[in-house]
Amino acid sequence: MRRRTMTQTTASKPSKVPEVTLLFWIIKIAATTLGETGGDAVSMSMDLGYLVGTLIFAALFIGAVIFQVRAQRFHPFLYWLTIIATTMVGTTLADYADRSLGIGYTGGSSLLLGLLLASLLIWHRTMGSVSADTINTPKVEMFYWVTIMFSQTLGTALGDWTADTAGLGYTGAAIIFGSLLALVVAAYFWTKLPRPALFWMAFILTRPLGAVVGDFLDKPVANGGLALSRYSASAALLGFIVACLLIFPQRPAKGPAH
Repeated sequence: MRRRTMTQTTASKPSKVPEVTLLFWIIKIAATTLGETGGDAVSMSMDLGYLVGTLIFAALFIGAVIFQVRAQRFHPFLYWLTIIATTMVGTTLADYADRSLGIGYTGGSSLLLGLLLASLLIWHRTMGSVSADTINTPKVEMFYWVTIMFSQTLGTALGDWTADTAGLGYTGAAIIFGSLLALVVAAYFWTKLPRPALFWMAFILTRPLGAVVGDFLDKPVANGGLALSRYSASAALLGFIVACLLIFPQRPAKGPAH
């Protein structure tokens, strides 16, 4: 009886993450693209290197998570700042592991996939669910943000692996990940697959999609990109996200997915 009462009390607390709507996914893709261009701007354009870039964005990520966990309710700008921080640290961390440590895109992707699956498994065994709709206690939030960080880092490695190692290029990789997302959307509407599983599939896939779009925007023309300024691309993406949050107010998630 006590356990049931505690569960009901937790479920009754307001969620601190946004309701998952079409706008959520639009902003998520923009944020992941910003993570790629912003991360590259610091590590490459500023010539600080992947390790220093990772340390900078890790500090930003940790600070944002602390504020997010301490907050008593859902704050859209704080939430998306934390998401952007995870995409940036994911970009530089994946690049550092893949390139500076020399384990390659395949090795990096395999390692990060293992870490992501382990995070989800431990979360599920500890809390009984990995639903992202009710994130309202510090313990659940920590599982949520650690899982997101691994998914963002994995997405960067997957995007690079698909575009470079698999030889599909940025456009080909974007088509691949866009098609996989379309399949997840179809499964949401026309199957009874568990909604939490579909959410995390979509969340993971939006990261490599954003990564290859970001690379397409700022990589040299000789490498298949548009050679746009990383600073201007990042500023435009940030402006788009802010505009979306100002024009279309977000509501907190209503309850656990089924």
